[in-house]
Amino acid sequence: MAAAEQKKSYDVVKNFRGVNTKANRTAIGDDEFFWLENAMPVGYANLKITPTYDAVGSVTFAHTVVNFFSANIGLDDYLIAFEDDGSCEYVNLTTNVKGTLASAGTFSTSGMNISQWKNERILIIDPSKGYFTWDATNLISVGSVGSIGLVSRGSVYTSAPAVIISAPNQTNGVQATAIATISANTVSSVTLLEAGSGYTSAPTVTFNGGGGTGANAVASITTFAQGTVAVLVTNGGVGYTSNPTVTITGGGGTNAAGQAIVSGNIVTQVIMTNVGSGYTNSANITVSISGGSGSNATAKAIINTEANSGIQSFSGRVWISSGRTIYYSAAGSYSDFVTVSAGTVVLTDATLHGNIIQLLSANNFLYIFGDDSINVFSDVRVTTAGTTLFTNTNVSASVGTKLAYAIFPYFRSVLFMNDYGVYALVGSTTSKISDSLDGIFPNVDFVTGNVSGGQVLLNNILCAAFNFRYTGGLGTSSSARYIQAIFFEKKWFFTSAGNNLKFVTSAPTGGKITLYGTDGTSCIKMYANTTASLNSYVQTSLNPMKDPIRTKQALKVGIEATLTNSSIITVTVDSETGSSPSVELGQTVTWINNFSAPIPWINNSSTVINWTTGSTGYTLYKTDAKQYGKYLGMTVTSTNAGVVYNGFEYEHELRVRF
Repeated sequence: MAAAEQKKSYDVVKNFRGVNTKANRTAIGDDEFFWLENAMPVGYANLKITPTYDAVGSVTFAHTVVNFFSANIGLDDYLIAFEDDGSCEYVNLTTNVKGTLASAGTFSTSGMNISQWKNERILIIDPSKGYFTWDATNLISVGSVGSIGLVSRGSVYTSAPAVIISAPNQTNGVQATAIATISANTVSSVTLLEAGSGYTSAPTVTFNGGGGTGANAVASITTFAQGTVAVLVTNGGVGYTSNPTVTITGGGGTNAAGQAIVSGNIVTQVIMTNVGSGYTNSANITVSISGGSGSNATAKAIINTEANSGIQSFSGRVWISSGRTIYYSAAGSYSDFVTVSAGTVVLTDATLHGNIIQLLSANNFLYIFGDDSINVFSDVRVTTAGTTLFTNTNVSASVGTKLAYAIFPYFRSVLFMNDYGVYALVGSTTSKISDSLDGIFPNVDFVTGNVSGGQVLLNNILCAAFNFRYTGGLGTSSSARYIQAIFFEKKWFFTSAGNNLKFVTSAPTGGKITLYGTDGTSCIKMYANTTASLNSYVQTSLNPMKDPIRTKQALKVGIEATLTNSSIITVTVDSETGSSPSVELGQTVTWINNFSAPIPWINNSSTVINWTTGSTGYTLYKTDAKQYGKYLGMTVTSTNAGVVYNGFEYEHELRVRF
């Protein structure tokens, strides 16, 4: 009597939940993947190969890009590329034409940040060289008039004279304005109305009219450049009948100069007529005050040694972070950091370890990120006296990030990546959303690699994308390379452009939020080409087939797919013990001679040509399987675009237990 045929068992996976690297491949869900690269789990039975990239026009950057952003002026969106020689180029995304924003040496070679003022101009903060704006034509250094001090009050003024402040040094800068007040026929004070912009050196101040003579004043400029000097009077002295001389020496810098202002026979302030440059050491800088017929006046120098880290427009003003300090401009101004509604705030709380990393304006809040903390500013208002008030709230005292370019809004939340995960900040609650990616974080290069991110519309789904250098060897390449981790609807998957994108940024062009990238010299639009070849890599879970203690003999595997072109798919059948030899599946026709040997067809380039049936639409790829184990799975690769995987099927027989 013949033995009964062994019962065959079947398993079909169609519910695609995304990547899970947190657990072993044998321990993740049957509907999860251990790796998904260039394949998006859109929905049930819909695992779709992502489009690859297109070049943006014929753009090639002149030097290596070190920071990469997007911004908007008027009706045009721009990509802004800061380069390793201190220059900056832009790409107009309406025309795909490249231009020069700044020449070599203008900017630092790392740590740049941008924001924008309305859609009129781009705001640029350099970590050491200060604050700039660009209106698509002119780059302006935002040196503004900081204070005006009366050197001489003059006499016999019967009305307030006009105050004339000289024009800014830079073309298209804004000229500062001020008004004078008289008392007892002398000029008693000068009030700054408009701080102006484009001043690279202190302007001259003159008085005109009013019937009097002799009034004289000096002005300083404010700047966010490192290595500059301010002077604080510590003792006004006695007996001064004229303005003494101020001498500044030491400190490692040059050219700092000031003018002492006397009122009531004491020195009340020192106006910096030149803030100097290159100062690094306030301990050995000396400020001496001499002459003026008085004595004992003393002052100390304060050097700006902190690097600027962030810039944002929020609540009708500009906010700049430097060290632990945040400077904010006057209401309605992008350049006035002096008049009454402007000011500074220093974060003194212990929750901020070190300095501020980044600023972000979103969801009606200004977010202040530290390495392991997050504060929010809100409810900005101006009092009847003209001063600015706002609420400062700490929303995270343990989680933050040092990755300044991996922070961006996503719907009503803010997403950010740090060395140990991706987090969503919703209101005042910070939640980790990357548990399923825990297995890759030890293999992310946070030391030499850049981490950046942004939003992107992919398959009509708004996704969040993080770009980083991965060294783990899984996926389409075993080499260290940049990949993108994409998040949507609580699912993760990976993409790779194949050209090591070091930076990505998103821009809302053509009615869609699009992700752009650069490898340092190229400029690409991601997920824009639906026909070009792209390496994809799909690695399923190792499935216990509902019985983890029993060995299975794999008999056949099948892959359901919907095609838009003739495609070839390669599959290995995997178990906990290893993988089978790869099998190539496709609609190919093999020509056989009389000796049952395949006949190759070779073109003029000595390339073997595959003959295909040309079928599209639904296809069931199937093959015999040579594998056994307590867990079974597949690794599926392809170079074809336009493939949608609809299901993975297994036929197997149950063998021994344990």
